[in-house]
Amino acid sequence: MSIFKNWIVKNLLIALAVVVVLCLSAMILLNVFTKHNHELTVPDLNNMTVEQAVAIASEAGMRVEVTDSIFARRRRKGTVYRQVPSAGSKVKQGRRIMLTINAVNAKKVTMPNLVGYSLRQAKAEILSRGLVVGRLIYVNDIATNNVLRQLIGNMEVQPGTYVESESVVDLVLGLNPDDNQTCIPDVRGLKMSTAVDAIHDMSLNVGRLRFDSTVKTFDDSLDAVVYTQRPEPSSLPTLMGGDVTIYLTIDKNKIPAGQ
Repeated sequence: MSIFKNWIVKNLLIALAVVVVLCLSAMILLNVFTKHNHELTVPDLNNMTVEQAVAIASEAGMRVEVTDSIFARRRRKGTVYRQVPSAGSKVKQGRRIMLTINAVNAKKVTMPNLVGYSLRQAKAEILSRGLVVGRLIYVNDIATNNVLRQLIGNMEVQPGTYVESESVVDLVLGLNPDDNQTCIPDVRGLKMSTAVDAIHDMSLNVGRLRFDSTVKTFDDSLDAVVYTQRPEPSSLPTLMGGDVTIYLTIDKNKIPAGQ
C-alpha cells in the first residue's frame, strides 16, 4: 500500500517497533531480577540450633538473623523459639528470617520475702518476678492462707537469693481448722494458665495436667483448653489444699457447649 511507502509513516512504525521491543525487554529483565511470580516457602526452623537454622535457610535461598532472645524453661536451650516470617509463608529469594532464640542461660531474679503475705498477695508477687506458683502446702496455723515458708525444690529460699526465672515456688500456708473450706471452681473452657490461676485462687492445687493427642508441641499446650476436670465443679465445701486434675485439648469439638 502507498501509505507504507511514505518515509514519515515508515519512521513512525520503526519507532513504534523499537518502543515495543524495549518495553518487552525491560519487563523480561525485571522479571529475571525480581523473580516475579517466583516465591519460596519459608522452612520451619522451630527448635533448631542457630547453625542448623542457617544451613536450612541457606538451602531454601534465604538468610537468618538473630534479633532477640528469651528464656523458656520448658524449651531446649539455644534453639529457635520463634521466627518471622512464620513457617509456610511465601517470600522472595534472599529474604531475611528473623529469629528469637531460647537463651542458654536463664535470667536471674531475686527471691522476694513472702512470709506473712496472704496467698493472693504472694501469688501476685511471685508472678511479677517472673516466677511460677507451685504447690500450696497447708499446715495447722491460726491464720488461714498466711504464708509461713517459701520453697524451691523442697528447699527453703531466703529473701534476696538469686534464682532462675520461671523457678517454681511452693508455699507453706497456714490452715485454721475453723476456716479450711473452699469449693471446686468450673475451669472448663479456660486456657491452661487461666485454669491454673483459678484453681490456686480457690486454695486448691493442680493435681495433674493431662493433654490429649491433639496437643503435640509446647505452643499447643499454651493454646489448649480444659474440656473436663476431676473432681467436677461443685459448690459443696471441700478441704483447702486438695487436687484438681484438668484435661486439655485444642479440639474445640471436645469443649462442652456453653463453655
